[in-house]
Formats: sequence, structure tokens, C-alpha cells
Amino acid sequence: MAGLLRAEKLCKDSILHEISFEMESGEMLGIMGPSGSGKSTLLYQVAGMDRPSSGKVWLGDVEITGLTEDEKAGLRLRRMGFVFQQMNMMANLNLLDNILLPALQANRGRKGRSKAELTAAARMLMKKLSISGLEERRITQVSGGQLQRACICRSLMNAPEILFADEPTGALNKGAAAEVMAELIKLNREGTGVLIVTHDARVAGSCHRILYLLDGEIRGELQLGKPLPGDEKLREDKVNRWLGEIGW
Repeated sequence: MAGLLRAEKLCKDSILHEISFEMESGEMLGIMGPSGSGKSTLLYQVAGMDRPSSGKVWLGDVEITGLTEDEKAGLRLRRMGFVFQQMNMMANLNLLDNILLPALQANRGRKGRSKAELTAAARMLMKKLSISGLEERRITQVSGGQLQRACICRSLMNAPEILFADEPTGALNKGAAAEVMAELIKLNREGTGVLIVTHDARVAGSCHRILYLLDGEIRGELQLGKPLPGDEKLREDKVNRWLGEIGW
């Protein structure tokens, strides 16, 4: 597999201390650690949403840390997708318009797809993620699981190479969390890289590999490989044993 994302000696104030790791194309990589360990800060650094104190980050052959703020915004819009615990949907828009918003922004001033083409693509994504028929609903008129799947649709509108997910199931019940993770696994199998921050061993068990962060440093790594049908419980148990061994 080719390299997708690379961090080299990444530092952020007193939070991160010379973090280095690589992520391969098509990989699902989990980041775990106790509260305050620097998990979300690391995600924000490698996604170019915050500037590190020192160190470098590459997406493919592009050094993110060497770009201007406008260049980083363009990179995030066209090559990255984001799914967060707090879903950040616009309350005055229906689900379809919320999903369309980043794609319309990415096409502004460019000879890209027409609005009709983008709308058709958004409807196809909604069908793919089993939320067809909810296009006209407001965000207060759908369940948490449906809303998070709409957020995934929104993140995929520009066909990103990598999806960053920060506790994407943290605000969901067990059933909705399982639905959302099933969609993320499916997208990963289709080739989208996924970097996911989580405290949930069940969620982490879906990853190919997990990094354990403590006090701003990588203190452990667990190789799980690609998940197979029916091995969810075995993988979750393996994650829990590993976390116990390293002092979770």
C-alpha cells in the first residue's frame, strides 16, 4: 500500500511531544488514550486545522504544514472528509442541503459539477447510507444515527482520500453506533482511508491498527489487520486485553 498520511516529530505546545507515525492508503487507523492525552489535538494537527509548534505533516506528497491557511482550507475541502461527535449541521437547512453545502463551496468559481449533478450525487450517497426519503427533514426531525449518517454523506461529497473521525459514535446509543461504524467500515473497504479517534474498544476493534496516546506521546501500537465477518467480539476482546496490559 502507498503512503497516505505521515507525521514527523509533531509537537503542539505542551500537549504533543514529537509524534511520528505513518498511515497507508486504504488503512483504518485508530487513536486511543485517556482524556487529555492529546488525541483530538493530534487529529487537528494532521488535518491541518491547527498549526503545530514544530514538526511536519504530509498528505501523499503534499506537506500540509508548509501551506498557507487558504491552501490548507482548499486541501481539506477537496481531499479530506470530517465526521465529529458534535455534528455541526445547519439548523436552518434540510438534510439534503446540509449534505450539499461543502460540495457547492468546493465548486464555487471552478468548472466542476453542476448543482443538478451534485444533488444527484448527494441523493445517491443518501441511498447508499440508507437515509433515502429524509432529504427534506430538518436535523431535529431525524434520529442521532440518521443524522450522523447524513454527516458521513456530507463528508464524502468531494470523494476524499481520507476521512477524519473524532469520536463519531460518542453521542449515539449502541444500535446507532453500530450502524455508523458499519458504514465507516464499508467506506474503508471501498478504499477511503479512515483515521478515527475513539475511547470505545468496540469501535477501535474495527481498525486495522491502533495507536495508544498518553501524555502527548505514542506509548503503544496494536496490529489487528482487516476485520472479517463475525470476528467483532474477538477483536474487541483483543483490544481490551491490550489496553489492560498498557495500563488503560
